[in-house]
Amino acid sequence: MSEQTRRLVGELLEEILARKGGPGPTKIGLMAFGSELGAAELAEGARRAMEEQDGLEVTLIGPPLPESGDLRWIETAPCEADVVAAMESALREGVIEGAVALHYPFPLGVATVGRIVVPGNGRELLIATSTGASATDRVEAMVKNALLGRAVARSLGHSAPSLGVLNIEGAQAALRLLKGLVEGGYPLNFGRSGRSDGGALLRGNDLLSGAVDICLCDTLTGNVLVKLFSAFTTGGSREALGWGYGPSVGEGWPSVVSIISRASGAPVMAGALAFTARAVRSGLPRLVEEEFALARKAGLDRLLQREAPKTEETVTPPPAEPTDEEIHGIDVLLLDDAVRSLWKAGIYAESAMGCTGPVVKLAAARKTEAEVILLKAGYID
Repeated sequence: MSEQTRRLVGELLEEILARKGGPGPTKIGLMAFGSELGAAELAEGARRAMEEQDGLEVTLIGPPLPESGDLRWIETAPCEADVVAAMESALREGVIEGAVALHYPFPLGVATVGRIVVPGNGRELLIATSTGASATDRVEAMVKNALLGRAVARSLGHSAPSLGVLNIEGAQAALRLLKGLVEGGYPLNFGRSGRSDGGALLRGNDLLSGAVDICLCDTLTGNVLVKLFSAFTTGGSREALGWGYGPSVGEGWPSVVSIISRASGAPVMAGALAFTARAVRSGLPRLVEEEFALARKAGLDRLLQREAPKTEETVTPPPAEPTDEEIHGIDVLLLDDAVRSLWKAGIYAESAMGCTGPVVKLAAARKTEAEVILLKAGYID
């Protein structure tokens, strides 16, 4: 039985169980505030997802629309912070099992794996990764992105997904480390470029033709790729194709929170909701832990330590306090240094990645003081 046949059989069995009242519906929340296309587009995406996907129950979270009384709602004030807080509360309390958000500041170590439609033949391609950051060091992040991409591919039914490394800065070093993992026993299946020189390094042509199942890259490159492939048919006015920026994955991260853009249209929202439900049903956080366990057994920590740049100074953070504010505009490669500079000044801060890039999270009362410190040190303009 081919892998494609196994996937189709798995999806069919899921639909049969849902129709027969098996395990019950998968409950997914949708952040219904902040879309550039209007909240009505979000409501349409929720309706379409439930029409197209048996066993999916969508709950919108945000200020309700008068014309959407047929949908489930968790009502909030028209404030993004309130919507995020309500979403997190619903996840903790089990009201929803996963969520799709327009914006969410993931902690460092957590990223999302996007999913696009390849124009050459209409097949699917995973982009590992497209938001968040699995590490601040570029090469380390790309190596970890490979593990995260494999976990998401497995959640979609790929037992042995092929992976190629996009030929960008750090690609050769990441490929060398990944080959070291394979030599240690990690079950990574390298794909092959369609260009004449072949190999696991991908060119732009390979993205258009879908030469592999997973394209490995850094997060910011992946974010651009998902935007381009999702919106190229509309001239960039909205994202109309694909499944968005994908579910959140990271070692020790228990939640499935997927990301869409503020410019995502109803088809992408519907795809993202179905993608999230599939990740929840497949136990994606467990699959991530399995991948990291296999990689560590194959020498992940040793390989990364050998490659990692040496840090000269250790700084102890001040006592933790609530981080309810963000500072933007810091280069991802300088993010850890920026946080340490605030620790030195007695300000507790954390590094994170939002949908628009890296952020420093800290207490709102310390933001002005922190901005002065970061400005003097050259971390922000």
